[in-house]
Amino acid sequence: MTSADTDPALIEQGRKLFAGEWKFIWAAPTIAALPPMAGLEVAFAGRSNVGKSSLINALTNRNGLARTSHTPGRTQELIFFEGPESVNFRLVDMPGYGYAAAPKAKILAWTSLIHDFLRGRASLARVYVLIDSRHGLKDVDHDVLKTLDASAVSYQIVMTKSDQVKAATLKDNIAATQTALSKHPAAFPEIIVTSSNTGDGMPQLRAAMVQLLKERGAA
Repeated sequence: MTSADTDPALIEQGRKLFAGEWKFIWAAPTIAALPPMAGLEVAFAGRSNVGKSSLINALTNRNGLARTSHTPGRTQELIFFEGPESVNFRLVDMPGYGYAAAPKAKILAWTSLIHDFLRGRASLARVYVLIDSRHGLKDVDHDVLKTLDASAVSYQIVMTKSDQVKAATLKDNIAATQTALSKHPAAFPEIIVTSSNTGDGMPQLRAAMVQLLKERGAA
């Protein structure tokens, strides 16, 4: 199932949350360099060039908040953004995984950073695993899902770039992803289908975060 049907009240609360001020606060190239934990965090994971930075910019209605690039592997740090002062809530843009053209030492370093962060961050309330709507789940995605399962971190699949795929292919890729998720116990059952270009799915994604904050007593 997808999250097309969302409570209008949550949609409006999500709009207000992300209409507030969002700003860059920290970049961590290593686990030792992480900022002190405060409030709740949600992280965005996904293959290189899946559209994490574009999604964050679309969510916050700020084109330049997260650095975007057509060059896979450019983001090699954990990038933290903080929301309005009234809500102690952060977004984390993670390095893209699965990019093979960088030096092997760099790939190992930032792949280790991704998995260590997913395993050991107590303030991490949910991970949104971004999957390209044109391609669906790949083997490297399953490796990250296994880490999340083992860590018992709640995660949800977000399909990106839905405007760049034919409707029939999108439907097939969503169905295949839902079938695969049935084998992952920590996965949130609903898939959010988005496009950073058109804004599709952004209200539902914002609403999902508001619901998460409410469940954790942070909103």
